[in-house]
Amino acid sequence: MTEATIGVIGGSGLYEMEGLTDLREHDISTPFGKPSDPIVVGTLLGKRVAFLPRHGHGHRILPGEINVRANIYALKVLGVERIIAVNACGSMKEEIGVSHVVIPDQIIDRTKGRTSTFFGNGLAVHISFAEPFCPHLSSVLHDAAVKAGATVHMGGTYVCIEGPRFSTKAESELHRQWGVDVIGMTAMPEAVLAREAEICYASLALSTDYDVWHETEAPVTADMVAQTIEKNVETARRAIREAIPLIPADRDCGCASALSVAIQTARDRIPGRVKRELGPLLDKYVD
Repeated sequence: MTEATIGVIGGSGLYEMEGLTDLREHDISTPFGKPSDPIVVGTLLGKRVAFLPRHGHGHRILPGEINVRANIYALKVLGVERIIAVNACGSMKEEIGVSHVVIPDQIIDRTKGRTSTFFGNGLAVHISFAEPFCPHLSSVLHDAAVKAGATVHMGGTYVCIEGPRFSTKAESELHRQWGVDVIGMTAMPEAVLAREAEICYASLALSTDYDVWHETEAPVTADMVAQTIEKNVETARRAIREAIPLIPADRDCGCASALSVAIQTARDRIPGRVKRELGPLLDKYVD
C-alpha cells in the first residue's frame, strides 16, 4: 500500500505532528513485532506524511529498547520512501551551540546490543553505507532549517552511543579526539535499516547540551536536556513544514536501489519464510 511517501520519526519531546489533517491511524504488526506506537498518517501542505514517535507517547522506551526493525518495516509497508529523523543530541564542538541544528553526513556506531540488519537466517546481504545519510534529503533539510530560522551546520559526524546513561568525561574527550560533531543515542540502527529498506534517511540533529567535555558548562543531565527540548521541538516542527514542499516526487539517489548489488545469496537458496517475511523489501529483486 502507499499511504504516505514521507515519514517523520519524532525524537525526545516530539510525540505528535501538529498540522496534520485527514488523519488515519495504523496499528501495524510486523515480523519483528510492533512499532514504538501506532503510526499516524495525515496530510501536511498537500502531501501525505506518516508520523511515528520513536520513544512512544509519554517517552516510555529507552534508546536500546526501541524496536527499530519494526519501526522501519512498518513505514516501508505504508509506502514511505523518505524519512526525516529528529534526533536530540549533545554538541561536541564549541561552535555548535545549544539549540543549533546539525545535518550530519557521517556516523560512528558505538552501540553494543542492537540488531542492525533485517537479514540473516539464510539470506546474506551486505549494504553499502559509505554515505549513511541521504545527501539529497539532507540538502533539503538544511535549506528547510535555514528557512525556519535556525542556526544550521551542514555536515558533520554523529557518534551514536548505547545509552541510556550519558558519557563519562574520558569517553567524551575520546570522541572529541575523533573529531565528531554531535553525540546521540538514536540514529543507529535507524540509518542502516532505512538503507536496507531502500528508504532515504536524513537527520535533523538538534543540540540540547555540551555533553560533559565543556570546561565552563555543567555536565549534561536529563533535566538540562528537558529544559531545551521544548524550544528544539518547535524548531523541528517549523523545519519539517518548510521541508515538505521542497521534497521532489522522484528520487535519483542511490538509496532507492541500495539492495540491487547487496544481495549475495543465490535467489533459489533464499528460504521461503524469509522471502515472505521480507516481501516489502525484497519483492522487486526476488521472485
